[in-house]
Amino acid sequence: MIQLKKINLCLSFKNHFMKNIFKVFVFLIPMVSFGQSSFEEIIKSNQEFQMQMNKDYADEKHSPLKEEDRLNFKSLPFFEIDTSFCVNAKFEKDKKPKAFAMKTTTDRAPIYAIYGTAYFSINGKEFELKIYQSHNLREKEEYKNHLFLPFTDLSSGEESYGGGRFIDLLIPEGDSIIIDFNKAYNPYCAYNYKYSCPIPPRANFIKIKVLAGVKSPH
Repeated sequence: MIQLKKINLCLSFKNHFMKNIFKVFVFLIPMVSFGQSSFEEIIKSNQEFQMQMNKDYADEKHSPLKEEDRLNFKSLPFFEIDTSFCVNAKFEKDKKPKAFAMKTTTDRAPIYAIYGTAYFSINGKEFELKIYQSHNLREKEEYKNHLFLPFTDLSSGEESYGGGRFIDLLIPEGDSIIIDFNKAYNPYCAYNYKYSCPIPPRANFIKIKVLAGVKSPH
């Protein structure tokens, strides 16, 4: 039972960590959605995000790091904040979402559904990504509006973690959704083998180097 409890931590991050990350994330949403954002505001939001991540990774109660790594921890390696990787994507909700078992780094098979698809452009190139909802988390009041965006890109396995990265999102009110790749983070299993982490579906590979967010831990 103890091991299963540890394994499940990676799926949603730890409750304390997610609450703090979403506080920072929500700070950005209204500014970008209403066209009132500035480079300075996006940078400030991401600086707060990075500070919170570093705080949690250094915290004995919330860090996924191995003990020896935590004791020597100073900061996660982040790419330089790039506002071009903060996009306002067109969002289309899936009309008939089907549940499926998402592959993980172990034999665990959490149930997800495709909640919708995001369409956006970066540096003149068009992309689309599937956005997922966890059947487990949607049953919990505090996470019922949370969505999950796992992805890989051309930097995976080089500048960024080979197993892909994750972005936490909230269910949008309309037909657009903010995706800030500067807030892409590594799964827990990038730091500690004891965790079981979702593997980004093939559909969520984008042919561009997303040099934003957290870098490879190695």
